[in-house]
Amino acid sequence: MRFDIAACVKTFVLVLGLALGLTFALALGTPVGQAFAQTKPEAELLESPQKGAVPGGTLGLSSDAEMWRAIRKGVTGSVSIPDKKAGQLVQSEGDNWRALRNGPLKTYGAYALGGIIVLLALFFLIRGRIKVDHGLAGETITRFKTFERAGHWLVAVSFILLALTGLNIMYGQYFLMPVIGKEAFTAITLAGKYVHNYVAFAFMVGLTVIFFMWVGHNLPSRTDIMWILKGGGVLVKGVHPPAKKFNAGQKVIFWLVILGGASLSLSGWALLFPFTTSAFAETFTIINAVFSTSLPTELSSIQEQHYSQLWHSIMGIFLTCIIIAHIYIGSVGMQGAFAAMGSGEVDLNWAKEHHSLWVADVQSKSEKKAAESDDKPVGGSPQPAE
Repeated sequence: MRFDIAACVKTFVLVLGLALGLTFALALGTPVGQAFAQTKPEAELLESPQKGAVPGGTLGLSSDAEMWRAIRKGVTGSVSIPDKKAGQLVQSEGDNWRALRNGPLKTYGAYALGGIIVLLALFFLIRGRIKVDHGLAGETITRFKTFERAGHWLVAVSFILLALTGLNIMYGQYFLMPVIGKEAFTAITLAGKYVHNYVAFAFMVGLTVIFFMWVGHNLPSRTDIMWILKGGGVLVKGVHPPAKKFNAGQKVIFWLVILGGASLSLSGWALLFPFTTSAFAETFTIINAVFSTSLPTELSSIQEQHYSQLWHSIMGIFLTCIIIAHIYIGSVGMQGAFAAMGSGEVDLNWAKEHHSLWVADVQSKSEKKAAESDDKPVGGSPQPAE
């Protein structure tokens, strides 16, 4: 009997194929087999993605980019809770506010504060203290009455407290916290927050008092032009331009404090009572109408708060720079100036050099009053002759 090798090979391959097929069929009935069968379509997708679908179950070209872009821009949905602000899933303006506050605002604010101190120091080194050229007369004249000084110091003390606590909030973590530690800094900052919130009302009251008390003396006049042209008599020794009760420089300070303080108060009010005002939307509407600009007028309550905080910080730093200069010229910068708000009595020669028109007016009224007093007979009105 002849042994057929080719037939044996064919028979072996056929039996092996049947055995493998039967084994695979049985395996599909097991969990492993079922899992393999379920993942087979994904394996096919790995080789040929179709209709924008990509491996891993992601959306690929069918993504919801427009939906997420709208959410990123702050689209608001509806919620059933009282706080409707919760309907905004992503509040992107916070990133912009944080970037401005912690970036340019802090940086340029520090430059401004440091710059005004450096400028005043250089001015003092070059000009020195402004002294009374004719020497002190030893005779005084009443510059400010008690009520006037009380209004001034109410604004001054309250503003200094507000400035210190406000600057601590912005810069304290960089300068104060490394010195006193985190716990002490936290306690001081928390106390400063309450001081800032409540002293703000004293500042508003004082600002109103000095406005009505001095607004009549701070209206522009022709004498202000000459005072400005001569540099106020502070740049060159021996130059003393005429001035009334307030010179042009003091008038500028007055209006900067009044207008800046009012703006500071309004933005501060919005921060004290959040989500209750729409001042910036209304202000932007007016500016757009007057100057044909395109400032945003449809602001959310969160955006109003961001604008209020940024503007409050800007005006606070600006007014702090102004007040630093005012404190300098009213103390170490000029001889005899502090007495005006200290005792209210200033040296006569100082008054003549810096407010000659005011001195002439006061002396004229005093002489007229004295003359009227001298004309009155002693003992009252004369009795008619009998």
